[in-house]
Amino acid sequence: MPTIATNNEIATVIAIFNVEPEKQQELLDNMSEFAETLKQQPSFVSANFHKSLDGLKVANYAQWKTKEDFENFIKNPQVLQKVSKIIENNFDSHVYEVVISESKEGIPEINNKYIYHFAEFRMQPENQPRMIELAEENVGKAMKLPGLVSANFHRSLDGTRVINYGQWSDKEAIENLKKQPGFGSESPYWEGIAENEHHLYELVFSVTGD
Repeated sequence: MPTIATNNEIATVIAIFNVEPEKQQELLDNMSEFAETLKQQPSFVSANFHKSLDGLKVANYAQWKTKEDFENFIKNPQVLQKVSKIIENNFDSHVYEVVISESKEGIPEINNKYIYHFAEFRMQPENQPRMIELAEENVGKAMKLPGLVSANFHRSLDGTRVINYGQWSDKEAIENLKKQPGFGSESPYWEGIAENEHHLYELVFSVTGD
């Protein structure tokens, strides 16, 4: 079972796709077909495909042995041909490393027990270090609340993104967090540093390297 690489011994690639709700399943079907190509790559570790509950997003939380392995893979003309149906959708993809990981259940496992959220923070590269500092200052407050199983902040290597990949036991707990000072729409802790968008997801399927 895939786990979150909290010590960054492998490279994490997060790709979030925008999609019309009526085409969400079609995109997932195309990803399922492409997953067979992924499994054949010797440097591939895992891919974990999620669909947002509102139908507007599909997210892939992928892992490769190294950043260079992933970059070489996506430069392959045969791969680009096979992935064409997927990348015709508008998407945002970056290579990440884990910078904060707090869990109530040990090393976080990626499975379908949880509701997931991808909290996407977008910023200028010079603001990324401060965004990480703010996340460190506030993650403990969130973890005290019931229902939050793990919070896992990732920073993009290009400096423009921070993503919190969170695991929750239920949607009510997420709504409770939004009522806490600094976490709702009024004066959030990232105000002035980053723009935030978040959606709730369920894990649809995972594949691992052969």
